[in-house]
Amino acid sequence: MSMSDPLGDMLTRIRNGQQAGKTQITAPASKLRFNVLEVLKREGYIRDYRTEKDAKGFDQLVVELKYHDGTPVIREIARVSRPGRRVYSKIKELPRFYNGLGIMILSTPRGVMADHEARAANVGGEVLCRVF
Repeated sequence: MSMSDPLGDMLTRIRNGQQAGKTQITAPASKLRFNVLEVLKREGYIRDYRTEKDAKGFDQLVVELKYHDGTPVIREIARVSRPGRRVYSKIKELPRFYNGLGIMILSTPRGVMADHEARAANVGGEVLCRVF
C-alpha cells in the first residue's frame, strides 16, 4: 500500500524517535526526504544520515538523532504543507518562525532550502515544514 504523505511520515519518525530517546531512526529513502535531511544536517538539527539497503533490497535512510545534555535538539518539528492543503509563500510574505530562531524548510525552483537561504536567493516556494 502506498503512503499518502511520505515526508510527514519521516518527520513523525524523527519526533517519535527523539521522544523515545533513540540514537537513530530509519525511513524509506526518497529524493525529497534526502534533501530535507540535508537541510536539517546543515542547520545542526541532526547529527548525520546515510543510505543503507534493507533485507528486501530497498534503500533506507538511517538518521542519527542529536541530543544536547540529554534533551533532543529538535524541540518542535511539524509539517506545514500537506497533501490535502498545499501552502505556498512568496519570499516577502514568509513569516519568521520563533522570531528567526527556528527554520522553515521550503521546496523552491532552486532546490530544497531553509528560509534564510531562500531569502538570500530571493526565491519563494512550497513551505514543507518548520523546525525549532
